Amino acid sequence: MSVRQILCFGDSLTWGWVPVAEGKATTRYDADQRWTGVSAHILGNSYRVIEEGLSARTTSIVDPNDPRLDGSAYLPTALASHLPLDLVIIMLGTNDAKSAYKRTPHEIALGMSKLVGQVKGCAGGVGTAYPAPQVLIVAPPQLGSVSGPWLAAQFAEAAPKIAALPEHYAALAKAKDVGFLDAGLHLVTDGSDGVHFTPENNQALGRAVAEKVKTMLKA
Repeated sequence: MSVRQILCFGDSLTWGWVPVAEGKATTRYDADQRWTGVSAHILGNSYRVIEEGLSARTTSIVDPNDPRLDGSAYLPTALASHLPLDLVIIMLGTNDAKSAYKRTPHEIALGMSKLVGQVKGCAGGVGTAYPAPQVLIVAPPQLGSVSGPWLAAQFAEAAPKIAALPEHYAALAKAKDVGFLDAGLHLVTDGSDGVHFTPENNQALGRAVAEKVKTMLKA
């Protein structure tokens, strides 16, 4: 059997951000501690899990201070770079909910829809004949108690928006005929900053994603 290839496209929750006091420089969890690494370990050698996480990434917002954060501007390149792929897992939306962006939950879901369309339209890559992979949308879990005035200001209006994303993402997944997972059913964000994961959170999400992957790829 050929190795199944899975691309995980996300933000700092996928990159592996270690929660720290506000204003402090951080590091990332070791590869085997990140949820992607946990999933890879559970899935075994017949799968290859590829990480594409970037802190502060959004679905499709052109940030005036950092153009790198627009996920839709980079995803097509990442897809072409990593083909052939069997599955693309997208977990984004937390940063879209920041106060500065003023997006509604539906507008965040529209951003996710753009990414789903990019995956579905990526067949062929650059000079290749590979088919488009399957897609799994993951709704991020609810925020915890956000610490520090600067971080709290960024996410001042985010909690109800993120809480609404599972409903919107589930509807999107049904409309687009792709997979859906609500991370909030498997973990509560316990990081000290209220935004990022603890090692235990990574473990819980990694297990949930691995089981969903097995179902979708009929392992």
